[in-house]
Parts: sequence; C-alpha cells; structure tokens
Amino acid sequence: MSIRPTHAGRPFGELVAEAAAAPVEGWDFSWFEGRATEERPSWGYARAMGERMGRASAGLDLQTGGGEVLASAPELPPLIAATEGWPPNVAKASALLAPRGVVVVASPEGAPLPFADGTFDLVTSRHPVKAPFAEIARVLAPGGTYFAQHVGPSSVFEVVEFFLGPQPEEVRRGRDPRGERAEAEAAGLEVVDLRAERLRIEFYDIGAVVHFLRKVIWMVPGFTVEAYRPRLLELHERIAAEGPFVAHSTRHLIEARRPRAL
Repeated sequence: MSIRPTHAGRPFGELVAEAAAAPVEGWDFSWFEGRATEERPSWGYARAMGERMGRASAGLDLQTGGGEVLASAPELPPLIAATEGWPPNVAKASALLAPRGVVVVASPEGAPLPFADGTFDLVTSRHPVKAPFAEIARVLAPGGTYFAQHVGPSSVFEVVEFFLGPQPEEVRRGRDPRGERAEAEAAGLEVVDLRAERLRIEFYDIGAVVHFLRKVIWMVPGFTVEAYRPRLLELHERIAAEGPFVAHSTRHLIEARRPRAL
C-alpha cells in the first residue's frame, strides 16, 4: 500500500532532528503515519490473538513492549500477566495494562520465566527477540498453546545492509521458521500451524529511517545519528531523487501446543 508522503520535501537536518527527538518507547508506530508504510500479514495476528485470549482461563504475553498489542484484545482471561525486559517499556506497559488487571513483570530476555510450571493455557508474543521455547513449554499447562507472530530471516535487511554492508549468510538465515519449528519440537511442543510471508515496506523520508533504527535497536546495533550521518545524508538524497526507499519484512505465524502428556 502506498500513501502520499507528507514530509519528503523537508530539509535533511530538520527531518533528522525531529526523528532523533521523538519518543521510542513501546510498540506504537503511529509516528510513521505519512512517512512510511508496511504491508500486514494476511492472518491478522492481533485479532486472532484477541480471540484466543477471550477464550483462555490464564494467559501470558511475552516481551509485550509497551503492551499495545495485548491491550487490543477485547477480553482478557481472569488470570493474565505479561513480561518485558526494557525498563521504559515496563513502565509504559504497566500504566496501559494495569487497569485491565494485567500484571506486568520485568523479566530480562534469556532469563527463566518467573512463573510456576503449567500456569498458563495460552502464551502469546508478537515479535519476540528470541522465543524461549523450553520455558514456554514449562509454563504451559498440558494442552496449552503458544500463539505468536515472529520476525523472520533477513527482515528489513535492505536497511541493515545499507548501513552495515553485506551480512554473513548465517546472519541472513537467522530466525528461519524451519529452525524455530525444530527448537519448539525439541522443547516438547507440537507445531500445529506455521505460515510465513514477505511484506513490502516503503520509507518516504529519512526521518522515518532514523526513527525506525532508534526504535528497533537490534537492526543496526549502536545506531546514532552522529555515527551514521554521512550514510543518512546519502540515503536522504537518494529518496529525494528516486522516491521511497523500499525494503521487505518477513513474518511468520507459529502455533504450538504442549501435549497433554509430556
């Protein structure tokens, strides 16, 4: 989907300064309106997650960000918790979700989940850095489900490689859904659905690129405007001359169940 860009004709310094000052907490992407577009996966993760939460008795949302996706669920289970590892997001998610009875727990990525075995019949996550399948299997009740949308391999690598250069093949293959299926099965889960799509992204001005790299910090680790100013200026001039910078995200939907007898 394309839109009419509303900021592309503005000066480089103005666009970059505005993007560098914009807040990046949470997973609210409304700042990109008029600046960038991204196709959405056909399966409608937020809607499908909300339907499952409405039927669950105990739910857990992993790496919830600012809680925006979980908050979109029309109904939540009687027992509902979320984890998040980045302190600014913990505060934002707590403020958003506490009125709906969600306990937001600060839990660093890679740490054991702070919940008892078999607590939840539904675990969800949208774009986890890495899904901890062994821990997910442990906290799921027998017959419980992990339902998530993951980032796939080489996602938005047009942007990554513009700034970092060509990446090793093992990096490009990271997050492969086939590998994640194997990890889930090794943890004792049964994968019942796995779908992948490649989706078009258009960046209409350099401010959108700066905001994206500040928000999705693992794309170009250590990104700052000062460190990458020459490349940013080059990309700004390219967008001005050629139109939107096009990239592609990859996403996969995964649904896995804990057997009733592990």
